[in-house]
Amino acid sequence: MAAQQDARGERVVIGVDSSTQATKAVAVGVDTGTVLGTGRHAHSVTSGAGRESDPEQWWAALTGAVAATGHAGRAEAVAVAGQQHGLVALGADGRPVRPALLWNDVRSAPQAAALVERFGAEELAERTGSVPTAAFTIAKWAWLRENEPAAADRVAAVRLPHDYLTEQLTGAATTDRGDVSGTGWWTPHGYDGELLGHVGLSAAALPEVVAPGTAAGRVRGGDGPLRPGTLVAAGTGDNMAAALGLGLRPGSPVVSLGTSGTVFAVTRGRPRDPSGVVAGFADALGGWLPLACTLNCTLAVDRFAALLGRDREAVEPGGTAVVLPFLDGERTPNLPYASGLLHGLRHDTTPGQVLQAAYDGAAYSLLAAVDDVLRAGGEENDPLAPLLLVGGGARGTAWRETMRRLSGRPVQVPAAEELVALGAAAQAAGVLTGEAADEVARRWGTGRPAVVLDPRPADTEALARIGDTLRRSHDLMARQLPAAEG
Repeated sequence: MAAQQDARGERVVIGVDSSTQATKAVAVGVDTGTVLGTGRHAHSVTSGAGRESDPEQWWAALTGAVAATGHAGRAEAVAVAGQQHGLVALGADGRPVRPALLWNDVRSAPQAAALVERFGAEELAERTGSVPTAAFTIAKWAWLRENEPAAADRVAAVRLPHDYLTEQLTGAATTDRGDVSGTGWWTPHGYDGELLGHVGLSAAALPEVVAPGTAAGRVRGGDGPLRPGTLVAAGTGDNMAAALGLGLRPGSPVVSLGTSGTVFAVTRGRPRDPSGVVAGFADALGGWLPLACTLNCTLAVDRFAALLGRDREAVEPGGTAVVLPFLDGERTPNLPYASGLLHGLRHDTTPGQVLQAAYDGAAYSLLAAVDDVLRAGGEENDPLAPLLLVGGGARGTAWRETMRRLSGRPVQVPAAEELVALGAAAQAAGVLTGEAADEVARRWGTGRPAVVLDPRPADTEALARIGDTLRRSHDLMARQLPAAEG
């Protein structure tokens, strides 16, 4: 990321990334792309039967992070990007009736399966672009209706995390095509009335989908750090904002290494994958963003490092160990009730080899999905094209080398770190200048690589070992139940 600077006189915008663990904000100069200030406030997430957060803490974190940039009073526009899929259920007073169900809460897996059984994978993929899993908002709403009917009866409005925060800023109920495409009830023609009726939700409870490049409104008066009247862009989902921050062009695959792992690419064709591996999301502009997501990425590998008593970078080559790090269940492959598996230990297996196996297991599903993502959007997969690595894991040597060794491709890591917040800032700038947000990001150079690793031959032996273990254990993992049911 560019060094923080003072640029008096330059127009300023602020981009916000409200993620699972924290809210980050960046103040950026519209003309130069200079990062003028940053702020961060942490969130709390429950770790019991499900994954939940209080949306009101997101709002407190947003105001704190925006104020910490030091430029809130100068900002001419702001945009919010948020974690996808989360179910924010609001009462008639506009306040949450319960904590938000997060994307990585897998309790709604039975409801997702019931939707697929009722409508069929082919039909759902054709209508919404995706086959819903436990992550999707439609499955979470169905779970709430079945398991907490009293709370569901009090719900007057349903929002995604970025919708909720944008509405707190403006007072207007809006969303964008990128984020809403991950709900499971949106189609390119609007909300799907039949699907909504099936899960007992009215379209009147949902926000208006505003067009790309359109402002959602203006900051209303209140106690926040932003000036009343400041323009508020539509905002979007975190993955869509990352694509904007990279200034991504069609066909370039991105692997995001965070709490979850994702593979995505901007494509010209609309994806419809009935296998469910690829979610057929829209991007924040006028194109598409097919995406495959795993639940277990950096957090799962760090857990293995902690269990082994080793630094996360203390990996060692060799050995026959295989780790399937499905500590939170898994989304790709779709094994919501799976647990972690360690296979192939020998007397001479070292802790460093087990840790490397955890990296390999987490990377395997992501790399296997690269071709699926590009094919779903009608783009060719050039095996010599670089993988763009983003997210917290991309800053680690072990992650970079694992992705290069298993993929056989060149690897690039952009210099900018807060790509989601920068993508939101580019969206805010575009509302001011009339540019498309990805054009703003390319002008700013936010996707410029800081690390370029040349390709090396893929480790086909490790890939075969992981694939064989996954195939042989798949049925067992699919039959596992949550601890509460077991």
